[in-house]
Amino acid sequence: MVKLGVSLPQFSQFTPGADVAAAARALEEIGYDSLWVFERMLVPEDQSGVHGLYGVPGLAWPEIYRGVADAPVTLSTAAAVTERITLATGVLVVPLHVPLRLARELATLDAFSGGRLVAGLGSGWSPDEFAASAPVPLSERGRALDDFLDIAAAAWGPNPVSFSTKRYEVGAADIGPKPAGRIPVLLGASAGADRALRRVVERADGWVASGVTPEQVTATLSRLGEMASAAGRTTPISCTVQIGVLGVTETSIEPRPPFAASIEQLVADVAAFTEAGADHVYLTLPAGLRDVKELIDRSAELYEGVRAAGI
Repeated sequence: MVKLGVSLPQFSQFTPGADVAAAARALEEIGYDSLWVFERMLVPEDQSGVHGLYGVPGLAWPEIYRGVADAPVTLSTAAAVTERITLATGVLVVPLHVPLRLARELATLDAFSGGRLVAGLGSGWSPDEFAASAPVPLSERGRALDDFLDIAAAAWGPNPVSFSTKRYEVGAADIGPKPAGRIPVLLGASAGADRALRRVVERADGWVASGVTPEQVTATLSRLGEMASAAGRTTPISCTVQIGVLGVTETSIEPRPPFAASIEQLVADVAAFTEAGADHVYLTLPAGLRDVKELIDRSAELYEGVRAAGI
């Protein structure tokens, strides 16, 4: 069976803290495999030119991105009220953080949760977020991601820790706490972006994809397989797909509105991505729902539908 996850309620229509705890408990009880958070620092008022969503000139940012709760804090809240469910980031924008501080934050969360963390990471795209908080310029985001992976690998390993990058250096020091176990690392990469896909092959346990079609998943997994073979990699590359949902309809509508679907259509989407090769699928249900009760009810319907279909 495919692993199935749901995003946690980080948006402003939800009650901070209380709704995260209620949703996390309920989703674990329903039977979900994973809970997900994402990172959004701000929403610029000027969305022209490179300030548009994903750098597309004039493309408007979703209103729900205004006031997104902090990702690690949200995940920590969920960790405190659950016991078995995986806690995952999809994704953290690594270059917006000081690397050792982020590595310790993730290690602490993994230790506190008993080894349940999956670190989904990306390099980012918003010049406004980089200007507001990043210790590196947007043009160096790829190098910053590589630096973090080096620093995290050292910090999560045995003491004494040492590392040296362009900006950061530790000769030999004890750094803790250590993760409860090995933290799986997933990297975001656009379908067809060979440089980013090569980083997945060389540096990650798996690929986390969003905004893709099932056909793109199949093609990209084939490309990752080719790259892995050429690099001599023998361990499998996992594939996690995010299904973006901004609205859940009572009945199926054709043609489907952008990012909206019925539960029946979402079950079909999960089936399609599973057939394409995904071994883990999660849905951003909170983005399209009004309150935590609706989130829990819809999540239960979706879970029952997916498992009843034998997916």
